[in-house]
Amino acid sequence: MDKIDFLRQLAVIIIFAKVFGLLARKLKAPQVAGEIIAGLIIGPSIFGKIPYISQYLGVQQSEPLSFMAEIGVIMLMFNAGLGTNINDLKKSGAKATIIACCGVFIPLIAGTVLYMCFYGFDTVGSEEFYKALYIGTILTATSVSITVQTLKEMGKLNNFLGQTIVSAAIIDDVIGIIVLTIVIGFKNPSEKIWLVLVKTAAFFVFAIVFGFLFYKLFKKADSRWTHTRRIPIMGLALAFIMSYVAQKFFGVADITGAYIAGVILCSTKDSNYIQRKMDVNQYMLFGPVFFCSIGLQTNIQNIDIPLILFSLAFVVVGMASKVVGCGGISRLLGFKGKDCLKIGCGMMTRGEVALIVAQRGLSSGLLSSEFFTAVILLIIISSISTPLLLKALYAKDPQENNQDQKEESAPEAIPAK
Repeated sequence: MDKIDFLRQLAVIIIFAKVFGLLARKLKAPQVAGEIIAGLIIGPSIFGKIPYISQYLGVQQSEPLSFMAEIGVIMLMFNAGLGTNINDLKKSGAKATIIACCGVFIPLIAGTVLYMCFYGFDTVGSEEFYKALYIGTILTATSVSITVQTLKEMGKLNNFLGQTIVSAAIIDDVIGIIVLTIVIGFKNPSEKIWLVLVKTAAFFVFAIVFGFLFYKLFKKADSRWTHTRRIPIMGLALAFIMSYVAQKFFGVADITGAYIAGVILCSTKDSNYIQRKMDVNQYMLFGPVFFCSIGLQTNIQNIDIPLILFSLAFVVVGMASKVVGCGGISRLLGFKGKDCLKIGCGMMTRGEVALIVAQRGLSSGLLSSEFFTAVILLIIISSISTPLLLKALYAKDPQENNQDQKEESAPEAIPAK
């Protein structure tokens, strides 16, 4: 792709993402749902098949767009960390860990059984058994970014329930990466499973030590340069550093590092100021690119009937297993019925982590290319349905909604002097 064509595609993404995002808002749906549909329309599924239109309005997934989408999700997770309430995180930490464990175990079993129901039950240790186990491994991943954006739009991100969902999703990803390594280790004995476990634990030790030191340094810088643009620049640099270190040296997902970076800075006095600066770049450019990229990575015209049946079952099992696993254990942990559904629905979306797991499966020979379509379909459907379901669940609580509306309208009620 040359530079000129990249600029054209970038312009198409921004325009269509915003148009469909605003249309989704008019239809009382979250903007992210519209942006994902926009990606599906301008991608290879629709515009890419129309010769003249594809020349000017068609967009193909490319390495530059993938890089920008990665920056978008890192910024989104950094923002989520900035909005974290440490006290609420401490309160939800134990419960979030239990929810995450069930959110990994139930989908892992359900996905494995699903594959065997379609392609036969083989003995443990066979090639087909490992393929079935890998299908279950794909279902363990949770994409918290879409849930974060949805909760943020509704003003529900920073309460106890929102923090529980975000914390559980982050822990879910860490556990999912461990499961991924173990499953690949079964297929390839050269993979050192114990080393991955050690690296994961070492990352969190590093995050605590490094985070404490950087927090102290940042507090001094914040006192000296309060409310200046260099503060969000330093914060964004920390997000990229933590993302790089997490992925490069510890094998932990980069989005986890970005979230930890936000948590490190969430207690500083300029955390809200940093959030506002991040919102501008995220809203205008990197956010639309990320959410559109989800739609760009699928081609619905390449699906045959047998794969459609498996894909539909894969979607249903993938979404239901998260709701049952996370929502069911939430009930035992003391959450109310509606809150359990919110947690389950908040955890059922799949995105970039599922794609990473699927791509690793392709490279290791545990996943055939045709099953990648099912993964994309799950990402599309769960990414669209999760915001809609969360919005519907929160809409049934008029007292909570009224309170949020008052809080949002309070600043506008003060006349300018």
